[in-house]
Amino acid sequence: MKLCIFVGMSVGSWAGWALGESGGVMTAFLVSGVGSLVGVYLGWRAARALLE
Repeated sequence: MKLCIFVGMSVGSWAGWALGESGGVMTAFLVSGVGSLVGVYLGWRAARALLE
C-alpha cells in the first residue's frame, strides 16, 4: 500500500508542477502540493482496490 501511495504522490507532484510551471515558481510549488495530495488519495484508492 505504501508503494502505491508513494508512486501516486510522486506522479501527482510532478503533474502539478508541470501544470503550474507557466505561472511561476510559487504557483508551481502550490499546485505541486495539491497534486501530491490528490496523488496520495488516488494511490490509496488504487492500493485498496488491488488488495481487496
